[in-house]
Amino acid sequence: MVNITDFKGVVVLYNESDRLIKGEEKDLISDQDVIKCAEAIAAALRTSAIETELVPITKEAEHTLAAFDPQKWLIFNLAEGWGGRLYEESRIAWLLESRGYHFTGSCGRAIALTTNKALAKSFLSRAGLHTPDWWLLHSPDQISKKRGLPFPLFVKPVAEDASLGIGKESVVHDHKALRDRVSYVIDRYHQSALVEEFIDGREISAAAWGEPLELLPLSEIDFRKFNFPQSRIVDYEAKWQEDSFEYQNTPSICPADLDPKLKKIISRYALLALQCTGASNYARVDMRVTEDGVPYILEINCNPDLSPGAGFFHAVEVTGLTYQYMVMNILNQARRHSDAYSFARSFR
Repeated sequence: MVNITDFKGVVVLYNESDRLIKGEEKDLISDQDVIKCAEAIAAALRTSAIETELVPITKEAEHTLAAFDPQKWLIFNLAEGWGGRLYEESRIAWLLESRGYHFTGSCGRAIALTTNKALAKSFLSRAGLHTPDWWLLHSPDQISKKRGLPFPLFVKPVAEDASLGIGKESVVHDHKALRDRVSYVIDRYHQSALVEEFIDGREISAAAWGEPLELLPLSEIDFRKFNFPQSRIVDYEAKWQEDSFEYQNTPSICPADLDPKLKKIISRYALLALQCTGASNYARVDMRVTEDGVPYILEINCNPDLSPGAGFFHAVEVTGLTYQYMVMNILNQARRHSDAYSFARSFR
């Protein structure tokens, strides 16, 4: 645990973009939501009488950080990169590591691994954890060579979060719709398309924090207002567009109403997933649980939204803790990440 009094103050590092280099124009809503989150965290820190600097990253993180001595400043890291660039989030974490900062969240390796959903799924599968079967398609022309996954299928960008690139058309029922959606993802989001089997089941989120990570109360998305199983997804509208039917009818129930045996299975899966991908400090695992109680991990988010209205704080809040406590608890666990340093120490 870091001693905050050993530092001059805290830099709340976040991305501030006025445009994105890929995707849809509406995607900027989620990107700019990070600004509101950063402001809320800064306000909580200042309430705790901690000197706090709100520092946006525009283009060059190296230049942005040059004014802040790693020996004097802690970093509350919310940065995901300017303009929605792929893997900037992990690169910024690697930059913080290389300069020797103590910072919140996971190391660059864990962020890079979980950003690439196909790579993360490979790690999960090797660890014996269920994840929906998948293809990774770099071109729609590859579809004719693929066999074995029955419709409906779910199509999404391989390396986005916050439901970017996910809409009603993401669930496809035939080869034409599949080809169209794969083409859309590749053309609009400038990356490969991840095609997964559609898992019909309850959607559960497992938020975790601390060193080592411990689970907060599990959450469930309430899809009761949606008649068809294939419409029960957390798409971009459900996550960000407040005036939409999807947003208004996908409340999060926390704690989730789960049978004790099923809760134990889900919790074990979530912690194993976090362990095998190297997540630390705070993170979230999203999964689908089938009617017969089998959890399928959809993705791991090493930098979930910490806004006052987001699911992570909701899981904290139901335990009776305040937003200020959450922010301080995460900050208290800030550390210097270095796999090489840890490896070298083990041989002393």
